[in-house]
Amino acid sequence: MREGLIARFIDHLPFSKQDVVVSLLEGFTPLLHAPLLSERVGANVYLKLEGANPTGSFKDRGMTCAVSAAVRDGAEAVICASTGNTAASAAAYAARAGLRCAVLVPDGKIAIGKLAQTLMHGGRVIALKGNFDMALQMVRELAERYPIALVNSVNEFRLEGQKTAAFEVVEDLGGPPSALCIPVGNAGNITAYWRGFKEVGASPRMLGFQAEGAAPLVLGHPVENPETVASAIRIGKPARGEEAIAAVESSGGAIRAVSDEEILAAYKMMAVKEGMFFEPASAAAVAGLMKYGAEGAETIVCVMTGRGIKDQQTAMEHHSGKIIQCEPEMNELMRAVLR
Repeated sequence: MREGLIARFIDHLPFSKQDVVVSLLEGFTPLLHAPLLSERVGANVYLKLEGANPTGSFKDRGMTCAVSAAVRDGAEAVICASTGNTAASAAAYAARAGLRCAVLVPDGKIAIGKLAQTLMHGGRVIALKGNFDMALQMVRELAERYPIALVNSVNEFRLEGQKTAAFEVVEDLGGPPSALCIPVGNAGNITAYWRGFKEVGASPRMLGFQAEGAAPLVLGHPVENPETVASAIRIGKPARGEEAIAAVESSGGAIRAVSDEEILAAYKMMAVKEGMFFEPASAAAVAGLMKYGAEGAETIVCVMTGRGIKDQQTAMEHHSGKIIQCEPEMNELMRAVLR
């Protein structure tokens, strides 16, 4: 029977075999070769399909650890700030554990699919009239005052779970890639990947990509009102920013910016040409690779952080397909199909 990632990587994680584990059988996501993208950039490019996790995003890796630790510590509730994916994941794992869950989201700035997930899992959603950075500051203060487990990526257990993706990449490739391309929002994931690679003695170039309208690590200062079509990385003050900078500097990598236009072009190309539908934040990694090129890397992994179905509105506004009205008559159908 398949195990969750804590059971499989127990020797690398801060848990014992006696601990109660809250799992939805996360992890072990596919590493898919991308032939057209590979040809375009002149390297072997693989896609780490983190949307194959139970709630459709990479957040489940860290959440199994964060919620399992919360249960071990006797918590009765969890809380987080979120642009969407963390909220959905926290609510799902809290439901599995029998814990209450509250999430603070920027009002009107969360993709509807992610909001629906959170609500269906029983999460209490508080819509803040402010941005993610304000929300994170507030939940951190709340967690200091009350016995509520904070499950944002400031929680070390989150990073411990997320580092396991690096283990899987090395296992699947039979060695480390030359470079890893990854979207950067709150900067926890790039930090976690680097931690995982270091633990197995690997050091690929870490290439992080932020949206131009939400690029504090590129600009060198916080962005007060971040804006981008990629809502998952619409963050102006990354909680793990310093660690992300350390990761790219240690690996000889970089954090760069891509425009919303470049993100959307990559978003549509991956769906139409590679048959893979990702959320816009995932497309930032591909956009960055297409913009800056392989730069001599022979094997590249792009981290695809979440499923495209989580953000239906963006898809409906920017798709390349056609909806053709048709009367229930064969000649009409033939014209609709063949024209």
